[in-house]
Amino acid sequence: MLFGRTPQLPTPEQALKGRATPEFDVPSRHTVLGNSLLGPYPDGLETADFALGCFWGAERKFWQTPGVWTTLAGYQGGSTPNPAYEEVCSGLTGHTEVVRVVFDPSVVSYAALLKLFWESHNPTQGFRQGNDVGTQYRSAIYPHSPEQQREAEASRDAYQQVLTGNGYGRITTEILPAADNPFWPAEPHHQQYLDKNPAGYCGIGGTGVSCPIGVAPATDR
Repeated sequence: MLFGRTPQLPTPEQALKGRATPEFDVPSRHTVLGNSLLGPYPDGLETADFALGCFWGAERKFWQTPGVWTTLAGYQGGSTPNPAYEEVCSGLTGHTEVVRVVFDPSVVSYAALLKLFWESHNPTQGFRQGNDVGTQYRSAIYPHSPEQQREAEASRDAYQQVLTGNGYGRITTEILPAADNPFWPAEPHHQQYLDKNPAGYCGIGGTGVSCPIGVAPATDR
């Protein structure tokens, strides 16, 4: 699946076996926001999971958003339990690089986060994002509720119309329930990577096409 071949997802039978427990401890606090990475989170907050290329730059996009309480880099959408970064990059786990976003819906709506997601990358590229090639860079949304699922699908359809009008192809973003796709936190050095390494690599870049969603007011609580 590597070295010149077209990237492809492994079947569950082909995927690496993984491990029952992680090989590392996740830091307790977000280096920028100061809040807990793994929880417990305050009542009233909601969770969203987005994959839009290398999670270093993607995570920064979300932690800079008012109303976001914490962010966490990780892996999702694959078959290997407790994967390591090198395993994910091999293409043999089936995961994509994901940012988990814990947010206050009274400050920022899920629709606004979807708008940021769509406009921060090119969701028409399949198993790549710019020069980053591999199944781990595919675009994905993992909704945490039926309402999030409906909003994500509606936003995809709306954005497809404007992308098509601007000469882009079909959106390849997968939208699958988070309940069926476990989230595995990434290694400590990947958490808030661009805060620790301000001059580090960031491969995140959008199409320049505005997404016609995300203007709804936040939920009153």
